[in-house]
Amino acid sequence: MNGHPTPLKFLGPSWFAVVMGLVGLALAWHRATPVMGELAGGAALVAAGAAAAVFLALVAGLAVRAARYPEAFREDFAHPVRHPFVAAAPISFILLATAAVALAGPTPASRLAWWVGSLSQFAVTVWVLARWWRGNRPGGIAWASVTPALILPVVGNVLAPLAGVPLGFERWSAAQFAVGLFFWPVVQTLIIARLAVHGTWPERLLPSAFIFVAPPSVIGLGLAQFGAPLPLLWGAWGVALFSLLLAAVELRRIAALPFAIPHWAMSFPLAAFSALTLRVAEPGGALATASIIALSATSLLVVALALATVRGLRAGTLLVPEPVAAIQPANS
Repeated sequence: MNGHPTPLKFLGPSWFAVVMGLVGLALAWHRATPVMGELAGGAALVAAGAAAAVFLALVAGLAVRAARYPEAFREDFAHPVRHPFVAAAPISFILLATAAVALAGPTPASRLAWWVGSLSQFAVTVWVLARWWRGNRPGGIAWASVTPALILPVVGNVLAPLAGVPLGFERWSAAQFAVGLFFWPVVQTLIIARLAVHGTWPERLLPSAFIFVAPPSVIGLGLAQFGAPLPLLWGAWGVALFSLLLAAVELRRIAALPFAIPHWAMSFPLAAFSALTLRVAEPGGALATASIIALSATSLLVVALALATVRGLRAGTLLVPEPVAAIQPANS
């Protein structure tokens, strides 16, 4: 490896985006099982297994990093741009619990994992939003920190019903779901205001534009768990489709960027959109065919991202100081 002499120092929580993409793909393939049968079920198991393996490796690596480089660990929480990625860890936990319930049914282990992920996500949301109260004081929110990554700690709450309802925790799932549903438009408004006042975010974060696809997609899937009427699911799907088309405008610029971990921000939103499309499509209809195409395209994207990640680790181009670190961290 020809990268930085201390690569572990730069293993941040944003790497959990890899887990999110893999487990999101697993859930999308599981959703395709009624249409594609055992093939889809097998693909879901492979993707879920890969996600669990990456999750365990990241937890171990981050534990060693926290012990060896405590200042880098603290900077993750203080940095104005990177701090929302802390939410990627509990989100990954919720998603892994969701995959476990979908593929193996409710178990005591999946119940415990869901509660750990759900409550951790709720706590991270409180922590991130508490920074907003500081205003322009040290550690508060600033326009430079308003990027699509800010969606993670807020809208991650809408994931709760995906496993919470099948596990029998419908009331808490509804309460947590409502938090994400309420603050989603608030964050969207902040991001639009940032674009108007401060301009766009750093180029290397361009793939994060696809994060906008995730909230309506997951909200639609969550509404389905609560037995919501089909028109509401179609409404969520319409917003997700519009967000996808809007993000796709940046595809040419994204393709021209050197590969980096922010590229994984495209994976989970596309997997969630594929899953929602499979959910609303009528069997045998044109949208059902389109949903399989979307799932196939998402699968190819995840494979390409995984191969690029392996190449980047071998070349030493990933675990290095980030250009966005030039923004000075706020004191927490």
